[in-house]
Amino acid sequence: MNLSWLEDFLALAASGNFSRAAEARHMTQPAFSRRIRALEDWLGVMLVDRGTHPATLTEAGEWLRTAARELLARVDRLPDEARAVAAAHSATLRFAATHALSLNFLPQWLRGLESRTPVGPIQLASDVLQQCETWMQNGRAQFLLCHAHPDVPGRLAPQDYPSVQVSRDELLPVCAPGRAGRPRWMLGGGGRGARPKGPVPVLAYSAESGLGRLLRGLCAEALAQGEAEPVFTAHLATVLKSMALDGRGVAWLPRSLIEDELAAGRLREAGPQRLRIPLEIRLYRRAAPDTATAEAFWKAAGAASPGAKGR
Repeated sequence: MNLSWLEDFLALAASGNFSRAAEARHMTQPAFSRRIRALEDWLGVMLVDRGTHPATLTEAGEWLRTAARELLARVDRLPDEARAVAAAHSATLRFAATHALSLNFLPQWLRGLESRTPVGPIQLASDVLQQCETWMQNGRAQFLLCHAHPDVPGRLAPQDYPSVQVSRDELLPVCAPGRAGRPRWMLGGGGRGARPKGPVPVLAYSAESGLGRLLRGLCAEALAQGEAEPVFTAHLATVLKSMALDGRGVAWLPRSLIEDELAAGRLREAGPQRLRIPLEIRLYRRAAPDTATAEAFWKAAGAASPGAKGR
């Protein structure tokens, strides 16, 4: 028995006409008729009353129409189910993390977890938040590590993707220093920075960026003020960091990414404290049960974050 015979039969059941069904299945009518006959011979029953116009299904044919749909749908699910079975016996954790957290925060955070519990092999995929969310939704990743804020919802519904806060961070406007080590530009009436004539050049995030999503949701008023003028746009905080270090303008960057540069004075805060944006660093997972390795990791991550609440 060939599974394609069932697809032929369903095409005939839908049209009631051998010629149209053969055309839909991209074959000649004689070849199509032989395949329907071969299916009937294999089952040992007549499926189609060929004496009616249009052709009608026998009782056995009506039964097979339902059974064939169920069987073909089951076959379509087999690859996903096979991958799920393989994943259930895998000790490798599949991680997605935004670029901004992959460079500095993720290694330190994992090191802290490893001091509490064994952490097995990890497969990391790093990209902008929009792509990381897609990997979570299609099952490519079991966990997602990203910045978040309760006032700016993401694409992962809390009931389907619970999360735990694993740390805190802060988004702040920074720029390269000018004379006497002071910030070259200042936003929002920050005071003593150099204030060249004209708007402050701003290094902006693109629409795909998770940090850009947070910044637009939480600091839209400051961004819309006439003193700020976007001069460069990129997906990644690391790119904007490089441009800021090169003296190209002001960028809102996570403190976790620029702690060394702030300490060394290579970047200076370019605005008053009210322009700082407090952020959460959250670990997301699927609500459905996962592998034993993944469940143990989730439990350890929660235990390493005293007082954090799942969401």
